[in-house]
Amino acid sequence: MDVDELDQHLLHQFSCMGTTDKDDLVKQLQRVLDGSHLNEATAAFFLDMNNWNLQAAIGSYCDFEATCKLPSMNLVCDTTIGEGESVQPNTKFVKSWIVQNSGPEPWPEGLCLNFTSGVQMGEVTSIPVPMLQPRATTELSVELVSPPTLGVYQGKWRMMTSNGSYFGDIIWVIVTVSESGTLAVTQQLHHLSTSHSNDDQML
Repeated sequence: MDVDELDQHLLHQFSCMGTTDKDDLVKQLQRVLDGSHLNEATAAFFLDMNNWNLQAAIGSYCDFEATCKLPSMNLVCDTTIGEGESVQPNTKFVKSWIVQNSGPEPWPEGLCLNFTSGVQMGEVTSIPVPMLQPRATTELSVELVSPPTLGVYQGKWRMMTSNGSYFGDIIWVIVTVSESGTLAVTQQLHHLSTSHSNDDQML
């Protein structure tokens, strides 16, 4: 059985399931299109557009992907002040990264960096991302709050287009929560020293 026959066989299996449960159909579409990192909202959109016909939704999504090339993004480095230091429980801190538009086209409007899975730290789950020319870089920062319990925590963040498609490198937030954590203090001291330096330059 060649690849095309295998794809057709898989689609036939799904189309014969006969389920009308919308949540189940969303999960099935995500499973079939696993390599595209399809989120629930986008999967539901394509299913709804095709009257919740799984096979038709797969065809529509593949057609869309073929005509709509996603932007490209490389994670250059983590620029967090105090990176590697632990943080105390229930404490605000900032994570920052340098990212690059690694594709041949400028980034479009409406991009954002979204929390996608793992441990959500604080209330911020999405930040806007500026338009960026090819090969250019920009720094993205997210204000987070450490979990209340000691331990090691991680969360996954990804770049997303305005229509809900993920692209680029995965950005990980990995935090060690400890009573003796100094990350927040280090960042506050850095902020104060930077503010004083700027004030001195203005005088």
